[in-house]
Amino acid sequence: MSIECPYCEKLVDYNFGDPLVETDHWIVFLAPNQSNLATCVVALKRDHKTLTGLSKEEWDDFILLLESMERAVKTAFDATLFNWGCLMNTFYLEGKPEPHLHWHFIPRYRHPVNFAGHTFEDPHFGYMRPRPPKNISPDVRDKIADKIREFI
Repeated sequence: MSIECPYCEKLVDYNFGDPLVETDHWIVFLAPNQSNLATCVVALKRDHKTLTGLSKEEWDDFILLLESMERAVKTAFDATLFNWGCLMNTFYLEGKPEPHLHWHFIPRYRHPVNFAGHTFEDPHFGYMRPRPPKNISPDVRDKIADKIREFI
């Protein structure tokens, strides 16, 4: 997938993950840590730091994207529920890039999911606990992305 917005090249520096899909105002990345299968980062396609100041069009576009992502991941992997978080803390640590508005999309699973030769489990279902990285190959990451795109 190619990134189409002029600002999006800068997003590569943030290590949000692999580009998955984009809308007029947002770009979705498959997050580097897939310990919760289909975890993504959804970033605004313009330079902005906070939720305040988003236009009506950006909010409307976000709602459509939220519905599309949840429907696709529910269909693809039978996710039980979805956590959305706008967590900006690490941007304010020394040596980090400038803050950029983004959301964390974290599917949660009451059950294990077998996909592409891996078992994805959510041992802390119902709780927010740190998730250790899930070591998967670029090929498996591509398969996850393709499966999500299949239902968007």
